[in-house]
This record gives sequence, structure tokens and C-alpha cells, in this order.
Amino acid sequence: MDLQIHNSKETIAVSDAVFGLEYKESLIHQLVIAYQAGGRAGTVAQKNRSAVSGGGAKPWRQKGTGRARAGTSRGPLWRSGGATFAAQPRDYTQKLNKKMYRAGLRSILSELNRQQRLLVVEDITVDAPKTKQMAVKLADMGVSKTLIVTETGDESLYLSARNLPHVEITDVAGMNPVNLLRYDHVVVTVGAVRAIEDALGDAVTEETK
Repeated sequence: MDLQIHNSKETIAVSDAVFGLEYKESLIHQLVIAYQAGGRAGTVAQKNRSAVSGGGAKPWRQKGTGRARAGTSRGPLWRSGGATFAAQPRDYTQKLNKKMYRAGLRSILSELNRQQRLLVVEDITVDAPKTKQMAVKLADMGVSKTLIVTETGDESLYLSARNLPHVEITDVAGMNPVNLLRYDHVVVTVGAVRAIEDALGDAVTEETK
């Protein structure tokens, strides 16, 4: 299949296995949930009764005081006691194999292309890291809430776009299901398209062996 280069009569040939697949909603849902779960810190921690310092001695004898029996002063009912069902650090990551992840990315890219939300440009550069230059370029392309994917990282582009709301710059390695779906448009350079095909197209070959 061919992709039209934005504001040009030229097209580039791309693989149907990367940009021409059907949209698999259940897979994409699983992909996004797993990606977001992997970003959770899971570092919350509270002390239970065994982790609170002190409380080793029995507060008073078992019988004869008229008070309820107690074996420690660090139980949940006591001041400075441990928490009931104390939260502990945990790992929220979900298992998602590489084949599913790559298939999900191919499905997302295909759906973006089908909805005409994927814009291919020859290249996108700025003379200097100026926000105004980037804003003008995006206005010329007719996009605003946009993810821009380049073949490799470009510091000038990043500095030019960081003060623009709803605009993100990433390279092919930093592309993920969440940022692909978050924006109204995804602007991809020709070099990035080839890099995506190299990364995901080779995966198709490996998965079919």
C-alpha cells in the first residue's frame, strides 16, 4: 500500500502488514491497561503491628486489673500502633509478550492511517529551538493536538514544542500505545516510517517462522 506525503503529490510504499491491518479492540485495550499498569510506582508502604517499634512487653498482667487483656501496645487499636491491613510495596506490571505488543502497535498504526489521523512528512526541522517556529509549522499542517515521531531524537524539536499544549515529540523507540492513541493526529517523518517498518516488519517475519 501507499501513504500520501502531506502537502505533496508524492507517495511512499509501505508494508500492509504494518499499516494495513484490522483494528483489534480487545488487544489494544489489554495493551493500554498493561502499559499504564507498568508505570505505577507501587511504592506505598505502611507499618503493620510487627513493623512498629516497641510494644515488646505485655502492658499489664493478664488478670486482676479490671481492664481488657492486652499482649502488646502496638496493636491497631492503640495510639502509635500499626495499621490494620497495612499497604505494602507491590509490583503492578502485567505480563504481555512481545508478539502481542508488536501486533497491538501495528493495529494502532493501521487504524490511525484508516482514520486519516496519520500524517507523513518528508522531514520536520526548526532553525532554532523556538516555540513560535514550531507553532507555525503545526498551523501550516492544520494540526494542533499532535504527536510528532522522528527517526531519532531531536533536541531542537523537543525544546521548540515543550511549551506548546497537547504537543509531544518522540522518536521511534519512545513510541508507545498510550501516546499514539492520546492525540488527534500523529505526524511521522519518512525516516521514522522506515524505522517503524524495520522494527515491526522484522517482527512479523520472526513471528511467522
